[in-house]
Parts: sequence; C-alpha cells; structure tokens
Amino acid sequence: MISLLLSSALAFVLVIFATPVAIKGLRRRNIGQFIQAEVEGHMHKQGVPTMGGIVIVVGAMIGYVIAHFKFFTFGAGFGFSSQEFDEKALLALFALVGMGVIGFFDDFAKYAKKRNEGLSKRWKFGGQLLIAVTFAWGASRTGVSHQLSFARPFGIDLGPVLFFLLVLFMLTATANAVNLTDGLDGLVAGSAALVFGAYVLIAFWQSRNPTFYQVDGALDLAVFAAAVLGAALAFLWWNAAPAKIIMGDTGSHAIGGAMAALALLTNTQLLLVILGGLYVMETVSVILQVISFRGFGKRIFRMAPIHHHFELKGWPETTVIIRFWILSGIMVAFGIGLFYADWVSGPGSISP
Repeated sequence: MISLLLSSALAFVLVIFATPVAIKGLRRRNIGQFIQAEVEGHMHKQGVPTMGGIVIVVGAMIGYVIAHFKFFTFGAGFGFSSQEFDEKALLALFALVGMGVIGFFDDFAKYAKKRNEGLSKRWKFGGQLLIAVTFAWGASRTGVSHQLSFARPFGIDLGPVLFFLLVLFMLTATANAVNLTDGLDGLVAGSAALVFGAYVLIAFWQSRNPTFYQVDGALDLAVFAAAVLGAALAFLWWNAAPAKIIMGDTGSHAIGGAMAALALLTNTQLLLVILGGLYVMETVSVILQVISFRGFGKRIFRMAPIHHHFELKGWPETTVIIRFWILSGIMVAFGIGLFYADWVSGPGSISP
C-alpha cells in the first residue's frame, strides 16, 4: 500500500513542478501546437506549448522506479532496501515509453513541417506495430494468459497466434483512440486519471486475491498504474482549460499504450471497452462519420470526433469537457462494478 501511495505521490510532485519548466523550455524553442483551420474556436490555442506528454512519461517512470526503494521503514527506522521489479510491470512501462516515443516523433514532425501534419500513416502505424510486436513477444515470454478475458479469463484459449493479433490490435487501437479524443483541454488527462485509478483498484484487488485471479505481479502493476495516475492528475493542473501546455501525440500515445498494456496484463481485455468507453465513443463517431460521408455523401455529425460536434452546436469547450468527464466517470464506475460483481458471484468471495 505504501508503494502505491509513494509511486503516485512522487509522480504527481515531479510532474506538477516540472511542467512549468517544460512550458518555458518549449516556448523558448517555439514548439507550439498547430491548429486545423476548420476547427472553429480553437485558434487561440495556436502556439500553445505541445509535447507535454514527455513530462507525463518521465514523471510516471521516475515515480514507479523510486517507489521500489525504501530509505525508512516504520518500526525499523532508517535503512536502505529495495523491492524487485516485476517483469509484467516492466512490460507496461515499455508500452508507456514505447508508444510515447512514436508520439514524440509524430509531434516533432509537425514542429519540423510547421503544420498539423506529422508522420505519414505508414511510418506512424509501422512504429506502433513495432512496439506492439515487442510487447506481444515479451508477454508470451513472461507467461501472460492467452485466454480471452473480461474481468478474468473466460477459459477460451486464443493460442499464440490469435493472442499475438489481439495484442497488436489492442495496443494500436487504444493509442489511436486516445489520440482522437485528445482535442479539448484536459479531456484526456482527466478521463485517463479515472481509468488508471480504476486499474490501481483492479490490480491491487487481484494482488489481494491471487488464487482467484492468478495474475502474477499484480501489486507491481498497481504501483505502475498509480504512477501514471499521479502524473496525469498533475499534468491536468496545467492542461485544464485554458491549457498552458498540451500533451500532444507524445502523451496520448503513451497513455493509450499503458491502458492497453494494463488490460492485457491484468486479464481485463474486454473490460477496457467499458472503462475506456469514452475513447470507444470518440472512435466510433469518426468511423460512422467516414462511412456515412464516403458511402452516402452525408455527415452524421457536424464534425468528428464527436466532441467537436457539440462545440459546433454551441456548447462551450469547458461544458463539453466536464460532461465528457462525467460520462467517463460513469463508465469507469460501471466497469469497476462489473469487476467486483464477478468476484462476488465467483468462488473467490467465499475463500478464506
């Protein structure tokens, strides 16, 4: 429990104090956001420092790592000791950093070109696939279950090939879904904090009931989720409307990669669809818009992703953000409820 609190607190403190330094450094180098002309009401964001996701990734990584070292123990006093890093949590850290690196290259390409066009789809998707392939290989080597799962495995073994394809899909789809959602100040940072908070609870509960869930390294996964939670909350302080810094693709890709990794490593693959329901809704709105326009020449929404639709209907940006946070909170609460209901209805609830 102390490791959880320490991981989250360290990440929060590091990010909340490092972000203003990053803002000054990015401004000094003229690394700012480029806004699409068709996005009405967002031109005031032109030039706002971007690539802020670097602070999230570094802060979460440092918070997670330092939480494994103890310099004081209650009852024993001062003394150095360390906890072992679990392989699965290191895989989650790899997904966070790896996807963040792909997002960084995309952000840097926009800065170099001086317009809102980053890496080509081929290079961007290729980089995401490389991270996903490496993660899938690592997951197989560390004994991650190949079974399809919701709150826990269904008993349907996908086998190495189908599991490999599932990993590729989840990592790339979640990274891109979070990236699509990142169009309003604080929308992703606030909603992501809710999702990672849910994974702190889920992974910690699994660590307390190892026989029922059979997830090795669940406690260390909770420590990792707590670090990202702390980093996201601290970044939200500066990213809330009107944003003084934007996370960019660096942050959205890293957050999406970490979410997918936690879902795969805690055997809650399908539960992520509910916990991250906001990102699913945003992605589906884009898919429907494309199908409708290309197939029938008509638009379902005034603009996609759907948060822009409500802006064009006259909703103030802060209203859209807060209401979408509420929707995300409802989905996260529902997801946690289903996770707990599975435990209550299973044999684990009556185990000693």
